[in-house]
Amino acid sequence: MKFLTVLLALLYLANDIGNAAARSKGGKMPSQPIKLYYLPPSPPCRAVMMTARVLGLDLELVLTNIMKGEHLTPEYQKMNPQHTIPTMDDNGFVLWESRAIMAYLVNAYGRDDSLYPKNPRQRAIVDQRLQFDLGTLYSRYSALYAPMLFKGEPYNEELAAKLTEALGWLNMLLDGKTFAAGDNLTIADISMIATFSNLEALGFDFSAHENVAKWFERTKKTLEPHGYEDIDKAGAQQIASFLKKD
Repeated sequence: MKFLTVLLALLYLANDIGNAAARSKGGKMPSQPIKLYYLPPSPPCRAVMMTARVLGLDLELVLTNIMKGEHLTPEYQKMNPQHTIPTMDDNGFVLWESRAIMAYLVNAYGRDDSLYPKNPRQRAIVDQRLQFDLGTLYSRYSALYAPMLFKGEPYNEELAAKLTEALGWLNMLLDGKTFAAGDNLTIADISMIATFSNLEALGFDFSAHENVAKWFERTKKTLEPHGYEDIDKAGAQQIASFLKKD
């Protein structure tokens, strides 16, 4: 319950991020503002927001107060039956699941395909990394930290070992690569860094994985002009504060 109380208070600190009609600096314009239903500490929400920043898109941010059940209203559930965040509404085209939203934004409004390549093999690598992030990396992060954050359970060494195992696999995947899927930043990096920002804020030591540590620093620097500090790092620190206060 303490976690929920702190989260409720932090909901109202999000206004400094700002709202604006969606626009693209690349020349492609949404016909109406793109709405993003979000919560600032959420890693998937943060990943979508940084993707929009990289693309030069401003989003109409709709703070979704899950503590008051705003994601459970009939209107919200009609829009998204799973009542999850983030949820995007682009002129009536509604989409949820952060990685799907990120891919859509690049496909619809990207100046080029560098963030999500059209080449089948290059895109397959990005997709594989996204699936690895969702099904393995983020899953094992959540298995370790969700019980601690939501239930006040103690640190579980077995679950930590599972997360370390996944980091070892990623370390091998990154061998000889600048970014997760090759030589340039893609949505796979943006998705994964939200997980790693949480790990850093929560004090999980992954420095022994040299390729991972170098990738993290490189990706942070690349995303600095696109909201790393005010979106991603700030959200991760909010999550870490929940754990410290529980």
